[in-house]
Amino acid sequence: MQPEPTAELRHRTVESPAGRLHLVEQGTGPLVLLVHGFPESWYSWRHQLPALAATGHRAVAIDVRGYGRSSRPEATDAYRMLDLVEDNIAVVRALGEENAVVVGHDWGSSIAAASALLHPGVFRAVGLLSVPYAPPGGPRPTDVFGRIGGPEQEFYVSYFQEPGRAEAEIEPDVRGWLAGFYAALSADTMPAQGEPDPHFVARGGGRLRDRFPAGILPAWLSEDDLDVYAGEFERTGITGALNRYRNMDRDWEDLAPHRGAPVRQPSLFIGGALDASTTWMSDAIDAYPTTLPGLSASHLLDGCGHWIQQERPGEVNRLLTDWLATLHG
Repeated sequence: MQPEPTAELRHRTVESPAGRLHLVEQGTGPLVLLVHGFPESWYSWRHQLPALAATGHRAVAIDVRGYGRSSRPEATDAYRMLDLVEDNIAVVRALGEENAVVVGHDWGSSIAAASALLHPGVFRAVGLLSVPYAPPGGPRPTDVFGRIGGPEQEFYVSYFQEPGRAEAEIEPDVRGWLAGFYAALSADTMPAQGEPDPHFVARGGGRLRDRFPAGILPAWLSEDDLDVYAGEFERTGITGALNRYRNMDRDWEDLAPHRGAPVRQPSLFIGGALDASTTWMSDAIDAYPTTLPGLSASHLLDGCGHWIQQERPGEVNRLLTDWLATLHG
């Protein structure tokens, strides 16, 4: 298949269980489905779309339900993992394909892993960025997160659970909040060791943004980039995005039949060495020989934070395209 290095981005919407899903497509060849995390959009893959297209792939980045131009169901439980997996299936089918490689970042990593676990015939390989794969099971998630903070502070996942609570912090100043959140988890702007952890909220009326860096953008994020992200959330609100967190106990129940199950397809993991996701979940990475028996490689990028495909696009593109090349044949 000849690559299309100059192919234009193509925007379209397709029917899905959510109602409609917006996607952005570039290139031709084997389908690679790109799934973003919180709080982002298809735009977080802007560096990967042309790179994958140039190496002979049909790269497709979606707006996950609740985000951007995709539908935003009202019911909180419409954002459970099983529904998001079905959205991915709908995209593959709507594009006329039988299978795809699925690659996800942050929550998108968990969605990609669940898609591969539940539908191995459709998702023939899986790439995971930033958030490691951990098989379903263990204690109830909200019980675990409720114990993390202690008496003086509350873990951000617990803070996100109550509908309307985080919205009241974020929506009056979406752009400012996003800027601080992105900076807090970026290698070049994150709080120094020993400073208050931006993953926690002080109990008794604290806000997440109280611990965000102020007045500085990470090197990977231009004012124009921030405008794109902020413009989408100013239009849609943040509830659809936050509802993903509000379904973690439902996911735990829905996926109970798959407790401990490995993802056996060819897989790749890329994380940032300075990302809390990789340090807190280091045991999950250590378990990859059992949980990801098809793993090609696990990479931790030194000096990199959470927004890995935007902080280090060249390196991530090389690792992705080299891995994808091994899947053909």
